[in-house]
Amino acid sequence: MKLSEILHEDSIVPELKAKDKKAVLSELAERVCARDPVIDKDTLVRVLLEREKLGSTGIGDGVAIPHGKLGGVSQPMISCGRSLEGVDFDAMDGQPAHLFFLLLAPEDSSSIHLQVLARLAKILKTSAFRKRLMQAHNQQEIYSAIVQTDEESS
Repeated sequence: MKLSEILHEDSIVPELKAKDKKAVLSELAERVCARDPVIDKDTLVRVLLEREKLGSTGIGDGVAIPHGKLGGVSQPMISCGRSLEGVDFDAMDGQPAHLFFLLLAPEDSSSIHLQVLARLAKILKTSAFRKRLMQAHNQQEIYSAIVQTDEESS
């Protein structure tokens, strides 16, 4: 599954206002809920926070991939946010996260969920790609960078 199939340009927040983990999750959840009004934002944030209790999704190198599963969701969805300032996300390397990719998957979709997580992790481990996202000027440039890099890495 290509990221362009589940990430939409309007699901990207080029400058997050959030200053803490819960606020980041809430801000990114808003974008997912805007695409599917059936999803309850408070429920989604609760699911994401419960997942965070199992271990931080801050994977290091300034990246966090919060994720969760929810009933009633028919296909995976992604929202993306960037914080130039950085947010403490309890990352493995102890550094603040700047790039956030929220993945929401259907409750019964472990293989697709894992495939999308692996795909995100693969492109985000490239420092040149992370730098490109941090230097992008707007939502459209961030979206183009993600789609192009995903296509090239297929």
